Amino acid sequence: QVETLKAKLLEQTQEISRLRSELGGTDAEKHRDLLAAENERLRQEMKVCEGELRELKQQQQAPCRACAHLQENIELQEQLSQLQQELEETRAKLAELDLEVQQKTNRLAEVELRLKDSLAERAEEEERLSRRLRDSQETIASLRSQPQHIKYIIKTVEVESAKAKQALCESQSRNQYLQEQVGMQRQVLKEMEQQLQSSQKTAAQLRAQIMMYEAELERAHGQMLEEMQAMEEEKDRAIEEAFSRAQVEMKAVHENLAGVRTNLLTLQPALRTLTHDYNSLKRQVRDFPLLLQEALRSARAEISQAIEEVHSTNRELLRKYRRELQLRKKCHNELVRLKGNIRVFGRVRPITKEDGEGPEAANAVTFDADDDAILHLLHKGKQVSFELDKVFPPQASQEEVFEEVQALVTSCIDGYNVCIFAYGQTGAGKTYTMEGTASNPGINQRALQLLFSEVRGKAADWDYAISVSAAEIYNEALRDLLGKEPQEKLEIKLCPDGSGQLYVPGLTEFRVQSVEDINKVFEFGHVNRVTECTNLNEHSSRSH
Repeated sequence: QVETLKAKLLEQTQEISRLRSELGGTDAEKHRDLLAAENERLRQEMKVCEGELRELKQQQQAPCRACAHLQENIELQEQLSQLQQELEETRAKLAELDLEVQQKTNRLAEVELRLKDSLAERAEEEERLSRRLRDSQETIASLRSQPQHIKYIIKTVEVESAKAKQALCESQSRNQYLQEQVGMQRQVLKEMEQQLQSSQKTAAQLRAQIMMYEAELERAHGQMLEEMQAMEEEKDRAIEEAFSRAQVEMKAVHENLAGVRTNLLTLQPALRTLTHDYNSLKRQVRDFPLLLQEALRSARAEISQAIEEVHSTNRELLRKYRRELQLRKKCHNELVRLKGNIRVFGRVRPITKEDGEGPEAANAVTFDADDDAILHLLHKGKQVSFELDKVFPPQASQEEVFEEVQALVTSCIDGYNVCIFAYGQTGAGKTYTMEGTASNPGINQRALQLLFSEVRGKAADWDYAISVSAAEIYNEALRDLLGKEPQEKLEIKLCPDGSGQLYVPGLTEFRVQSVEDINKVFEFGHVNRVTECTNLNEHSSRSH
């Protein structure tokens, strides 16, 4: 075991020597010297950059006042100040790196001292163990030469062997401690190597930045020189142009001066003429108040005569308008009387699926090609003819139907009672003819639009009041659709004024101003209708 311990101590000594040769203070000092040289070179480059900056500042201290690129010079100065600030930051970083290198050098010195102490302690321990080993060997040799005292000597050897074991344990623990110290020192050296590598990378980056700044400074310097040269050329060109323009303007001034002199010579007769005209105008101005009063009197007389003629013309036109209005009303009423106060039209709707399909389906209604007032109907195998005021075929449009009844709106405005209604069996098309759709309205909407259009056209001469009421007859009972209680039954009576007209007492009325107002009233009335639908048409009902 003692021999093994010696071999281990020898290996540790060789390992420590190898570590000293690989990572000793010599390499750290070399690296520190390299960093110091690099820092010195960077300081020299910074001094050169500062000298160039001072030269550029001196060149910029006396700028051309007439220069058109002053703003660009200011921007270049700002860029130079930014570069100088970045150089100061680089200098600060270099100082920090110097301090860090110094700290790492001090730590390396401390590691060397600790390694030297460890080696000295190992040498002392080896010497002590060697002495004890020699003593043990001498004791063993003396014991071998004395066989009569074997028992005692054996005990003594055992005691000495126990002490040697204890010393061996202490040496092993000490060796383990030294190995731990060596491992720690290796880790510290690795960390220092990493820090040195990062410092080298930072220094390389700083060198690259300084080279970039130098290139930027050279480019800025070249650009400033080019701009100064361009500004000088532009200044010379501007001076030449200004000089040439001044010559041209002076020439034009001389020519104008000669022309003015010529004009002065020619204006003297004109001045005499103007003086004569001025004197005559002065005399006219003295006489102007009298002329103005006379002109005002004649103008007043002419205006009064014109106003009187307009009044007389207006009176004549009003008389003619009233006469024409009476004549139009008379002619319209005569036309209505000739057509008949009661007119009946027939409208045939298109064929639908409900009318039947297949070969047995046949059209029961035919029209007369020569007379649009005759309708033929096939009834029980026989043809029956009906004569009406007009018959509208299935292809007739809503506009054609309304053209036949729009004259009644004029009669209504003239003061006559007008009633338009549709009757027929369920599904005959009564609702479509009277109400229509939003895109293709029926008689109701078209008549109301025409009514309000006529009212607006005569609003300057007449005042109209339009009111709306809505009622229905359902199961022989009259109901008010706009009242608070639609279920209340009403009665139809004669007017007490003896005119023979009919009216419904208690029927609700609403004053309206437009077609939209009437549609709102109709919507309210539709809500109160009896809406028991038929099998053919769910939009209509059995009420009237």
